[in-house]
Amino acid sequence: MRLILIVDDDPQIQTMLRIGLESAGYQTRPALSGAEALRLAASIAPDAVLLDLGLPDRDGKEVLADLRAFSQVPVIVLSARDREAEKVAALDLGADDYLEKPFGISELQARLRTAGRHAARGKAEVLRVEIGDLVIDLDKRLVTRGGAPLRLTPKEYDLLAVLTRNLGRVVTHRQILTAVWGPAHHDDTQYLRVFIGQLRAKIEPDPANPTILRTEPGAGYRMIEP
Repeated sequence: MRLILIVDDDPQIQTMLRIGLESAGYQTRPALSGAEALRLAASIAPDAVLLDLGLPDRDGKEVLADLRAFSQVPVIVLSARDREAEKVAALDLGADDYLEKPFGISELQARLRTAGRHAARGKAEVLRVEIGDLVIDLDKRLVTRGGAPLRLTPKEYDLLAVLTRNLGRVVTHRQILTAVWGPAHHDDTQYLRVFIGQLRAKIEPDPANPTILRTEPGAGYRMIEP
């Protein structure tokens, strides 16, 4: 992953990102509006897009929806802390990840590396993951810890499978609930928290301090890449 399209109308953010990313070996192109972002995304085919939601001409979510009509380029949303609902909506529309402003350039680079690995995998499904002594084998429908099979309920397994197939990515509450329980339950976030707690009790070394299933406040959950 080399060419990054930075979509943000704040000159200071543009400068900070350009300097930080180019010092790490990336190439960057700026876009100060939604219209310019879509034009450049189509013409230069960037390897990733950093997308601010507060653009002067269009809502960032609309830009994302239009972008997804012709491109599956990795998109990392740049979100202000007080725009949680918009951040979640962007993830539901197909954003790959998000960063809350202010953020560090090192964290951004790490998120870009993760997005690059996802893009390299393409549409290949993640079927086996090893995290410490935890092994999740979706092909065999088997989950073991320390070599011993774990007893998961059908819903606990389905929940774990959704997070495993999206390894390293944020999966929103709505996405998880719809996939595991169906569209009628897409707002039952408290129900989901109960099942996440049950699952952590079985797979986490220390359920009170989870290191495998991370909570993304207000958004959803992320299974951490080993």
